Amino acid sequence: MTRYIFITGGVSSSLGKGIASASLGALLQARGYTVKLRKLDPYLNIDPGTMNPYQHGEVFVTEDGMETDLDLGHYERFTDVNCLSTDYITTGQVYSNVLAKERKGGYLGATVQVIPHITDEIKNFITSNTDDVDFILCEIGGTVGDIEGLPYLESIRQIRNDLGRKATCFVHLTLMPYIPTASELKTKPTQHSVKEMLSLGIQPDLLLCRSDRPIPDGALQKISLFCNIERNNVIAALDAKDIYEVPLHYHQEGFDHQVCEFFNLTPPEPDLSPWLKNQAAANASSKKEINIGIVGKYVALPDAYKSVVESIQHAALHNNAKAHIVWIDSENDQHLKTELKDLDAIIVPGGFGFRGIDGKLQAIRYARENNIPFLGICFGMQLAVIEAARNLLNLKDASSTEFGPCQSPVVGIMTEWLSKDMTEKRSDESDLGGTMRLGAYPCTLDVTSKSYEAYGTKHITERHRHRYEVNMSYKNDLEKVGLKFVGLSPDATLPEIVEHQNHPWFVAAQFHPEFKSRPFLPHPLFNGLLKAALAK
Repeated sequence: MTRYIFITGGVSSSLGKGIASASLGALLQARGYTVKLRKLDPYLNIDPGTMNPYQHGEVFVTEDGMETDLDLGHYERFTDVNCLSTDYITTGQVYSNVLAKERKGGYLGATVQVIPHITDEIKNFITSNTDDVDFILCEIGGTVGDIEGLPYLESIRQIRNDLGRKATCFVHLTLMPYIPTASELKTKPTQHSVKEMLSLGIQPDLLLCRSDRPIPDGALQKISLFCNIERNNVIAALDAKDIYEVPLHYHQEGFDHQVCEFFNLTPPEPDLSPWLKNQAAANASSKKEINIGIVGKYVALPDAYKSVVESIQHAALHNNAKAHIVWIDSENDQHLKTELKDLDAIIVPGGFGFRGIDGKLQAIRYARENNIPFLGICFGMQLAVIEAARNLLNLKDASSTEFGPCQSPVVGIMTEWLSKDMTEKRSDESDLGGTMRLGAYPCTLDVTSKSYEAYGTKHITERHRHRYEVNMSYKNDLEKVGLKFVGLSPDATLPEIVEHQNHPWFVAAQFHPEFKSRPFLPHPLFNGLLKAALAK
């Protein structure tokens, strides 16, 4: 029987519902259960693909090409279960689906309303495509009390009525703020958050109380009394130094035990050895410290590059190193060389648009000329090709058609490509949202390349998110000056990886390797970058 756990949040946003969901999923896995994690986002956008990273952070891409919230990256990293398009939905998608059905007469002339039509669509999403897993963990985005989230809360209330208490569990995450002038952690915000849930017909079964310091038992007893929740089901959710310590913290507080008890399950104790080993390695002393620069235009919000940061840390831990992230604003290019000179490695991540490209090109040239280990990702690869064309081929007008018409378009918009045995076609007039080359595509590696050495295999599959492509007509000329095309699509028509030959590690990939890195298994390209940086 599939059981459903719904994770909601109150008092404030950014409390860590995604990490809590991922951690619980990992703990249930450690007890021998299978899990699937899903997120329901309350905004009206169809997906986050066209949203400003400063508002939404990173756009995570699933294997089957869905642009999603960054929390799905946490789900995958913690559980190593690949999310699919059936694991993420927004209010925009819900309404779009319902209105499409209405236009086709799917409701037989009925007046289309939030209840039951919108809620039925949400319920169908939650309960479909479960693959007979033991647990479906559904995170409800936003904060309880937001008008946008009401249809989701009503839907999960109905699911409790449909499936019963034995198959559904409500977990509510709240904040316990510390008031310095009173020298006290306050329980009132949590009480009001639970009261808001009760007004919507939902009694939380377990409560996670987020705090930046230990919570006195008296405060937890008080919450138990006023929120009508058993004391053992009021769980302290304390800040952690590292997100990969959170599953261990939650286990110590009895979170997974109480969930199993709620469902009357008696599983064996969890095997937490990988997490304990990871924690021991993270806390080990005598690590070599290295500085890795991330050169981008969204560096004021690290969440815009969340998976890149996590991938660096995975590789650093694997190589018994401590990586310090140095954020470099590519738009502030006047002092760029000063910021680059003390780096052990440079990463130019993905992005869109003209803004900040001069700084990125300077960083790429600096890495190439000074033998600094370099990794270019997606847009970073395209700019690496432009830099080589301009400075090695002397094509001073080499550019991308993304920035406007140019004489030497070494990067141009993809007009068509093969996807699942079908030809996808695009033009400059296509919509921005959902019109890119998205999801997993195969790549064949040159066996003499550093990338092949890193992967240890000739055939790989990686996730993409781009609408522009390196122009293959420049391939031969670029290879003559040392930029070799070492990874190609199976039909050899699309470039996937380029490398500078006479360089300790200069690798640039059209795909996003960061989406497949895991804490216990770092991605080969990040691992190769770290090894090269440590060997300097």
